[in-house]
Amino acid sequence: MDLSVSAHAVIDSWIEYLTHTRGFTDNTVRAYRSDATACFEFILGHEAFTPDALTPRAFRAWLGQRAREGESRASLARYAASIRLLGQWLEHEGIVESDPTLKIRSASVDQHLPQTLTVTQISKLFTELEHRASEGDAAELRDRAMFELMYSCGIRVGELTGLDTESIDHAQRTMRVLGKGRKERVVPYGLPAEEALIAWLEKGRPSVAYEQSGHALFLGVRGKRIDQRTVRERLARACVLAGVPVLSPHGLRHCAATHMLEGGADLRAVQDMLGHSSLATTQRYTHVDSARLSAIMRQAHPRA
Repeated sequence: MDLSVSAHAVIDSWIEYLTHTRGFTDNTVRAYRSDATACFEFILGHEAFTPDALTPRAFRAWLGQRAREGESRASLARYAASIRLLGQWLEHEGIVESDPTLKIRSASVDQHLPQTLTVTQISKLFTELEHRASEGDAAELRDRAMFELMYSCGIRVGELTGLDTESIDHAQRTMRVLGKGRKERVVPYGLPAEEALIAWLEKGRPSVAYEQSGHALFLGVRGKRIDQRTVRERLARACVLAGVPVLSPHGLRHCAATHMLEGGADLRAVQDMLGHSSLATTQRYTHVDSARLSAIMRQAHPRA
């Protein structure tokens, strides 16, 4: 189903606002464009854009339809967030008299923890990555460097793929990461990550880089900036080869935070490393096992 030219123009203007005024990342903007387009297709069909069609009932009907199609709570929560942003913008621009999404509430999201590995399993994974990288293949050198950095720093997969060679400060052993909302932070990385990164830059990257590679830190086999899908596939492959449960990039990030906390790191330090604006978000992504928590209580609590 195709939207009218006028409907596309409204969405384009909203996307420009999200990109240049709100500073949303490319991935977020793409998701919001997709949501708005699907919503307008449901409400408007082939008809020309008219503000009168954008009623609270119409927006609720679209969300209801997505729910009946079996969308997850997380997806429904994102759809609600998308159209609330759209509704606020429509009112601000004077396109509608009042925000038609004002009373729309987000679906509650299951607070389940992602798949995580034990420290022993993580060690097994990186032993396998190191062994394969020792053979000198560019893709294996790249994989070891990528996953050492992700685990060392707890960065998101989108942050990893967005790294440039200039993002790395080798002298300080830190890197500049562009996170959500285009917020930049500086995070340190460990010695194994440094070793893997140097091997990739000296032996792996030069063998696949060409003029169009630009300054991208991690490259695919054809020399272009690596994409998130490839990172996910390569991590899953590495887990299978190492004989450990398959982990997603988000799961690797969760492992980094969890293992730091279990090692005694301060929660706010982990918050800074992960780039969370809220401490509550960090708490949702991390946990301390009950046995360790009980031991801490017995040792520290005056009435334990």
